[in-house]
Amino acid sequence: MPIALLALTAGAFGIGTTEFVIMGLLMQVSADLHVSIATAGLLISGYALGVAVGAPVLTIATRSLPRKTVLLALMAVFTLGNIACAVAPSYESLMAARVLTSLAHGTFFGVGSVVATGLVPADKRASAIAIMFTGLTAATLLGVPAGAWLGLHHGWRATFWAVAVVGVMAFVVLAIFVPRDGQQKTAPVALRDELAVLARPQVLLGLAITVFGFAGVFALFTYIQPLLTRVAGLPEAAVSPALLLMGGGLAVGNILGGKLADRALMPALLGSLAALILVLLAMPLAMHSALGAMVFVAVLGVVCFATVAPMQMRVLDKAAGAGQNLASSLNIAAFNLGNALGAWAGGLAISRGPGLTSLGWVAALLTVAGLAIALLSRSLDRGTPSEACTAAA
Repeated sequence: MPIALLALTAGAFGIGTTEFVIMGLLMQVSADLHVSIATAGLLISGYALGVAVGAPVLTIATRSLPRKTVLLALMAVFTLGNIACAVAPSYESLMAARVLTSLAHGTFFGVGSVVATGLVPADKRASAIAIMFTGLTAATLLGVPAGAWLGLHHGWRATFWAVAVVGVMAFVVLAIFVPRDGQQKTAPVALRDELAVLARPQVLLGLAITVFGFAGVFALFTYIQPLLTRVAGLPEAAVSPALLLMGGGLAVGNILGGKLADRALMPALLGSLAALILVLLAMPLAMHSALGAMVFVAVLGVVCFATVAPMQMRVLDKAAGAGQNLASSLNIAAFNLGNALGAWAGGLAISRGPGLTSLGWVAALLTVAGLAIALLSRSLDRGTPSEACTAAA
């Protein structure tokens, strides 16, 4: 395994921690800044929308720069954004700091995914993406539970200071181990060629699959803390162990999804989305007991991250050639647009609908939409002889 791939994983860990850690701090932030839990949940939507906007804009703006330089600059923005979160005096300033931090996210993962696939043989590309995204699973496995524990005992601001330190460490690791690849010395892709990828219907369908497929995850995951404490009846101290279990599931699902996608991409994508729907529908039953809730979060972790590598590879495959950097970053933006959509839909169900217990159904319906789009995309593959081999892959 190339050491540069592990360096990318370290950067992903830092960014993943700051994205997800707020989920374990919603109740503390809500109480300290005097806002409702649903309003605090919008800090996730704000971050996700920042990614959705920042990913394509920054990818285009930095397309002529060496990828290593781009990755380091983004990690610096990430670190400064977390410091701003730690000192934010109000909800509005915290939201602004979260949006600033989010600008680094989409382009880092988009550019990083392209770099990762260039470090390994063609038949290992999905696994390379999965390894880089292991940084996200490690963030959930270690960073988020640690951040939730730190927030519970020392206040939510201490968590953001700790994440800023992680950002500094990730910057150093990237600076040392990611090589300045020679391919970046070629002429930059023309803007028209970069944007032409958006005219490919299958690329747009791939982005839509990601938005709706992952929206279901965050309609539920955003509110995991109140779900565990108010529905399943777990004490607040049990949230960190529950997140630890989920992180373990994410790690397993991430690697599993990458290996399945390397073998057969579309079956892996369709199968992982179908499994996710079934698990989301099981939430009301699982939350009736503490044991059921713990098992549920672990299984949810497996199935939700089993979708990540197939979704990313689907877009990269359909965007082969000029514009692949932009398409890759747009798919990261699509993940986060799904995060924002899911958090908003979940918050709506809580504040104006049936409440926390309905989140499983809301989440499943969003993921069903993603599965339907994936089936449409596959049917278009089968209807195009030149793409038949790709569809079977």
